[in-house]
Amino acid sequence: MEDLWERSLKLIKERIKSQNYKVWFEPVSFVSAKDEVLTLKVPNKFFKHWLTDNYVSIIKDILSELTSVNYNVNFLVSNKKEKKHKVSAYAKDYLKSKVNLNPKYTFENFVVGHCNGIAHAHSMAVAKSPGGNNNPLFIYGGVGLGKTHLLNAIGHKTLNTQSTLNVHYLNSEEFMNELIYSIRYDKMNNFRNKYRNSCDILLVDDIQFIGGKERTQDEFFHIFNYLYDSRRQIVVTSDNFPKSIPQLKDRLKSRFESGLIAYIKPPEMETKIAILKKKAELDEIDLPDEVAIFIASKIKSNIRELEGCLLNLAALSSINNSPITIDLAQEILQNFLQYKKEKPNIEQIQKVVAKHFNIKLSDLISNKKMRVVAFPRQIAMYICRNLTDYSFPEIGSKFGGKDHSTVIYAVKKIESKIKEDSPLKNDINSLTKNLSP
Repeated sequence: MEDLWERSLKLIKERIKSQNYKVWFEPVSFVSAKDEVLTLKVPNKFFKHWLTDNYVSIIKDILSELTSVNYNVNFLVSNKKEKKHKVSAYAKDYLKSKVNLNPKYTFENFVVGHCNGIAHAHSMAVAKSPGGNNNPLFIYGGVGLGKTHLLNAIGHKTLNTQSTLNVHYLNSEEFMNELIYSIRYDKMNNFRNKYRNSCDILLVDDIQFIGGKERTQDEFFHIFNYLYDSRRQIVVTSDNFPKSIPQLKDRLKSRFESGLIAYIKPPEMETKIAILKKKAELDEIDLPDEVAIFIASKIKSNIRELEGCLLNLAALSSINNSPITIDLAQEILQNFLQYKKEKPNIEQIQKVVAKHFNIKLSDLISNKKMRVVAFPRQIAMYICRNLTDYSFPEIGSKFGGKDHSTVIYAVKKIESKIKEDSPLKNDINSLTKNLSP
């Protein structure tokens, strides 16, 4: 029966990120498979809890696919301690103090408008006087509006004017991965010392993704308190106001709300045009004013889409050896621009799917695992991935703080099923048609 686990591993490897597979499944070993119970050996209790919370459903579904048997999964904690020589590049790399700032994201390249003026002013104040009155700073707003740009700009400005300060910039998923490696390789003292003893400014992007991650939240809470009490600067970004972040502990919400909160709104027309002109200037693109106005009128809110549209247009103009005109933009980028209406957001998709399957919206985004709820949830995740520009982690966060690997699995499962299930394919096509722009 060990062959069953080997075959299962091959499918698991296809459905989750390679990094997650290496961390969570390579250390797992097969013990037995009898009486519809698969027993696996894991290195420690933390592994057991993490696999139970995040991957058991994937393992069960794959076992069912392979055998048509509804296996239960049991994790047996090994009594052997992790060998010291295994602590190599993984933990060491994650515990290095790396800045990793994007060289293009500076204050000089940031276009200030009515939509982001307050966030920009607070960010400048932080860079000039870290640990002062603007601590902590919480910046929130929709996808692609400039939050990451401001975080990087703070890092660049601080390093240019106060080069002796240690700046740590990372996103919340990277923070969680550092924590995982540190626990696995018994390096928690290194992990804590990295932030407590060698961090003057902590810049964390997309903090909403730690929602539902109990241990990650606990560690971040203690690091936050230590840095704040030491008058060291903390800046975090999120797509939501602290109180609206799913499965975020109240004590973290309270900490985030104790400082300054800056909201970035979607850019107004004038700011969108200014952003396009600034981007064109930086990339040496000859962008006529009328084309900038045309693009700005079609892209409703997302700055990344604005810049992506400009780069696509410039590339195609170069290939065709023709100037950038409105006709060229309209002809070549008609699939990029949004002429009819904006793409549906995740909440709209969730409501439509819940209504279609006659289930409660609260059940759809819950952790309930009954098929009557779980399968529509997978369909909703699949549609979100196909009709929106949200990443796997961003979609997962909107479904009660699900892990990105859960969303990846859901998408691949539905993709596989519609190839052989015509009624399901028609059902999803109908839903998609009603939601598409």
